[in-house]
Formats: sequence, structure tokens, C-alpha cells
Amino acid sequence: MKVTTKIFGEITIDDERIVTFPKGIIGFPDMTRFAMIHDSEKGLDSIHWLQSLDEPAFAMPVMDPLIVCPDYNPEVDDELLKHIGELNPEEMLVLVTVTVPKEVTQMSVNLKGPIIINATEKMATQVIVEGDEYQVKFPIYDILNENKKKAGE
Repeated sequence: MKVTTKIFGEITIDDERIVTFPKGIIGFPDMTRFAMIHDSEKGLDSIHWLQSLDEPAFAMPVMDPLIVCPDYNPEVDDELLKHIGELNPEEMLVLVTVTVPKEVTQMSVNLKGPIIINATEKMATQVIVEGDEYQVKFPIYDILNENKKKAGE
């Protein structure tokens, strides 16, 4: 499938890379088909993109929350996940959305609204984590810089 995107221009997406969100994503219920784009040219290797196939102008930066919050382990009610198939922990991918404002030092991730992907079924959902343990705007700029320094040592 060829898609002309706002960020990446024209790209070809293999069918096996398409992830379906049966209920859409929070705030965008009509966007149900996405592809994960790994783009090392556009900045940090740890940040990837969920590119909408329903709205080519929409791509959302995402990352593995364990990179910036090693003890991240939210409890999610199984009922919220049943529509993405049976989850095997080895085949489950958890991502969080990244916000990069004009002032890059204010970069943050949303630990309160993780995206859970069933890699086997290529189905996903975004959930809201109950309680106050995780922040909507968890600052990550300093953590990413520290990680980069450690990797360079």
C-alpha cells in the first residue's frame, strides 16, 4: 500500500505492518488503521511514529515507556483489552505517546494513556490508566539526554 504522508512523503507500507485499532485512538475514533514507522533520520532512535492510514496528515510520535520510566507497569483491566484478542505477554507491545512542543526541553510522554498492541493479531487499543501513579505529561528531555550520555560511554 502506498501512502503520501505529511512527515515522510510517499511511503510504501507492507500489509503485515498495519495495526488496527478497532475503537480508534483517544480523540480520534475514526482513525483505526496505523503503521509503525521507525525513522532514525528524524531524531532519536527511541522515538517511532504511528502513521495513520486513514488520515495521511496524522502521525503520532510514540516510544517504549521503559526507556524513560524503567519501573512502568500500569494495571489495566482485562475487560479494556478483550477486543484486541488474547494477549500473550511476549507478543504484547506497550507504547506511550510523545509530545514535542516548540521548546524541546519540555518534551514529555503520556504515561496515563498507553497504547497496547497485540503483535500477533496486529490489533491495538489505547487505554486510560486509573489512579494517580502515572502522569499525562511526564518530562523526558533530561532522561533521554542522560541515556544518550550513558550510551556514549
